[in-house]
Amino acid sequence: MKNSSTSDSALSRRRLLQLGITGTAAGLMGGAFPLVLPTPAEAQDVSTPDAALAELMNGNKRYVSNTLTSPQHDLDLLKQNTEEKQEPFAAVLSCADSRVPVEWVFDQTIGHIFVARVAGNLITPEIIGSLEYGAAVLGTKVILVLGHAGCGAVAAAIQGKSVPGQISSLFPHIQPAIDQAGPDLTATIKANAQYQAKLLRESSTVLAPMAKQGKVKVVSAYYDLARGAVTLLE
Repeated sequence: MKNSSTSDSALSRRRLLQLGITGTAAGLMGGAFPLVLPTPAEAQDVSTPDAALAELMNGNKRYVSNTLTSPQHDLDLLKQNTEEKQEPFAAVLSCADSRVPVEWVFDQTIGHIFVARVAGNLITPEIIGSLEYGAAVLGTKVILVLGHAGCGAVAAAIQGKSVPGQISSLFPHIQPAIDQAGPDLTATIKANAQYQAKLLRESSTVLAPMAKQGKVKVVSAYYDLARGAVTLLE
């Protein structure tokens, strides 16, 4: 495994500038356009980041063992009025891959998980803003960046070949993981999930203080498509 070419000290500045991320929330949080957040919703009955993460992982165990409880919860919730509010206890940044059904993977139902999806589970300004909203406004207690086996975006970035349209715009976001773990696909997928979680923790002016205060936890994980199991990476 190769050493990363991007040092920890340079990560939160140089790489963010390269990807156009720095200042995502800064312009909203101060100056002439202060961001006034509404009172956060109470996220289910999961009161701490550790409890929220435990609930996700317990749900994955039910998924792997084929003992899902969420279908019945879905039917119950569909009979109730869920139009007025949402109270997710967790947020998951997943790849756009259709083989990663996030709610099923964690055996959760309508309104339980705030899901953001993009090829390669990448941190972008739009993704940061979405996850900031989930934590600061909706009350999510944990943010899980979920890489998965056989990720096509990571595989394409490793190959670095000419591709049509805007597909190549994904590659610079994944390059730090390739520098660290490439060309091994599985190792690079895991390194990418860890890198994106680290980038999120260091780049968000909303989430960084929340994490330091123990109000939210940002972690990464790897989803095994064959077994259905999710493994925490940190």
